[in-house]
Amino acid sequence: MNHASPHTARHGHEHEHDAGDHSEILDLDADVLAEHIASITAWLPVGSGPRRIVDLGCGTGAGSLALLDRFPEAEVTAVDVSAAHLHRLQEKAAGAADRLRIVRADLDATAWPDLGSTPELVWASASMHHMSDPDRTLRQVHDLLAPGGLFAVVELAGFPRFLPAGAPEEAPGLEERCHSALDQHHAEQVPHRGADWGAKLTEAGFTVEGERTIAVDIGPPHTDAVGRYALSSLRRLRGSAAPALTAEDLAALDRLLDTDSPYSVLRRTDLNVRTERTVWAARRT
Repeated sequence: MNHASPHTARHGHEHEHDAGDHSEILDLDADVLAEHIASITAWLPVGSGPRRIVDLGCGTGAGSLALLDRFPEAEVTAVDVSAAHLHRLQEKAAGAADRLRIVRADLDATAWPDLGSTPELVWASASMHHMSDPDRTLRQVHDLLAPGGLFAVVELAGFPRFLPAGAPEEAPGLEERCHSALDQHHAEQVPHRGADWGAKLTEAGFTVEGERTIAVDIGPPHTDAVGRYALSSLRRLRGSAAPALTAEDLAALDRLLDTDSPYSVLRRTDLNVRTERTVWAARRT
């Protein structure tokens, strides 16, 4: 479940030159939301469990690692275009290296590389809405899956919220204004965000067997990881929202992002993580 940040349309995760910063937020997302990722993998209607799994747009591997843990007999093929993300996943999965296969590939390519034996489960978390032609990708997944196999599509409600409604004191509601600006940015740059994936899966020949929305609301009190997650998320939010913000809002946001400031988000004790993630479980019948 990776997530929760603007990726490129090419492969489900960020530009190669920005992979370092993006790797950090993906790792923090995995750390803070581990329990919620596990609840999604536990919910999947997979019977006795798949032996071959493919993780499309795996990022730094939150989904891959959760699937390796959930299905101890399975082998996972993790696919992403970012060499930095895949290297990070290999480091984190050292204890399960014999069950993990790494494939670097652009998922927007017309032809995909060999992804191994026919998988019984394909997982795509926060990656489908970045595909340039998601309908084609859905058909490719349908053809890739074993008959009776399951495709799990996990999508996000956008960046998490962290601040109370009245914060910061000098610019109440700042975070919501940032999100409004980001929504406009995404409407222009990421047109498939918010698509009706249930309908798209049906059109691609799948039978949708389940849909579930996970509501996340963590803290306070919160861990240090939540503070770093808020800092990293707000930094990325600033990058897209800045042109639409007033000078006053930008100044308030920059005070939150200044780790040396007494107003830094890292020093707030009232943070909580609020977001939603929806998963569709679709069968190749």
